[in-house]
Amino acid sequence: MKKTTYPGTVYRPILSAQEAERFTLPHYFTLRGHNDQTEADVWQPAPITIDPATPWVVGPHVGVDGATHAHVQQAVNAALRAQQDRARIEIKLLPGTYTGTVYIPADAPPLTLCGAGDQPDDVVIQLALDSMFSPATYRETVNSHGEYQPGDPAWYMYDLCASKQNATIDTICAAVVWSQSDNFQMKNLTVVNTLLDSVDSRAHQAVALRTDGDKVQLEKVRLIGRQDTFFVNTSNLQNEYVTDRYSRAYITDSYIEGDVDYIFGRATAVFERVHFHTVSSRGAKDIHVFAPDSMPWAQYGFLAVACRFTGDEGFSGGRKAKLGRAWDQGARQTGYQPGKTANGQLVIRNSTIDASYDRERPWGAAATTARAFAGNADSARNLDDVHFNRLWEYHNIDEA
Repeated sequence: MKKTTYPGTVYRPILSAQEAERFTLPHYFTLRGHNDQTEADVWQPAPITIDPATPWVVGPHVGVDGATHAHVQQAVNAALRAQQDRARIEIKLLPGTYTGTVYIPADAPPLTLCGAGDQPDDVVIQLALDSMFSPATYRETVNSHGEYQPGDPAWYMYDLCASKQNATIDTICAAVVWSQSDNFQMKNLTVVNTLLDSVDSRAHQAVALRTDGDKVQLEKVRLIGRQDTFFVNTSNLQNEYVTDRYSRAYITDSYIEGDVDYIFGRATAVFERVHFHTVSSRGAKDIHVFAPDSMPWAQYGFLAVACRFTGDEGFSGGRKAKLGRAWDQGARQTGYQPGKTANGQLVIRNSTIDASYDRERPWGAAATTARAFAGNADSARNLDDVHFNRLWEYHNIDEA
């Protein structure tokens, strides 16, 4: 084992103890982001709990073990229609496999999906969705049995994707579970985009979970996919990327699996005690764990603390994965413009990294623009200098 040490290199910059003081959980959750005019809004996430007597229970068979619905979206719709105030809605999912999408609209009150099994993999929400699907294929896959109807709480989300006029639905419509609401929680369950290795090694964004709202919390959750498994995002009601604000998310004691950019987006997100497992089975190129697209005015993007990074046997030889790359979202035509284009921000600290990852050059060229990674190893550096990447490490251990 070898511990990473300050200041690192231009290919693998390492924070000093003084620099790292800025990148601790409380700093990430004290402000609500809106442009460069942030406002105080301290968020202190507590462990997720639900009332065992919640009236909303999803199970394989209605009437068995208290199940009120056999499909998760049906329970979400019923709970949202019945709710008379902004109190948290708690939906319990009995052990089983639930095939279909789950959409939570932006105006929903706080909502929790909680698995009732002994382990997160006792409850599975799954579907195979591909960004390369046509709108017609999307409609057939997502709404073949009329799961979404006009007047439903999440109809607008479905309709934005189903009515697209493009040849493909793109990443923004390829999520199995998609929440636009603030204060969304998930605990003790698994979400799988089952497209997995059924497609070739080219671009097939296949999102398991997408979140757009503020104060999102995941606890003991498994997210499994290949490209773009977890989209921790900020968006508007028109399903458009926004650059004037960011949302916050807290993910603990969880497992996330994928290959290309499988944790990506613009949110300020903290991952604590999360196991990131990178797979080679699809034969994809440009394998990276993270791809943040934090705006240049946002000091905090992704933080991974006390986490574990592993890979499968495909990385045991000369082929290696990378920890991440910036996502220069929206700059395909202009190229990276310092101070204007997103400049992804990420710190991985106090974590273990196995030999599946490139230890000399763990960061790749930016997505969208192919901007070469430029690390700042100067002892007098500005950690937010827009002429350098903002991908850092601190006190990590390279495992043998």
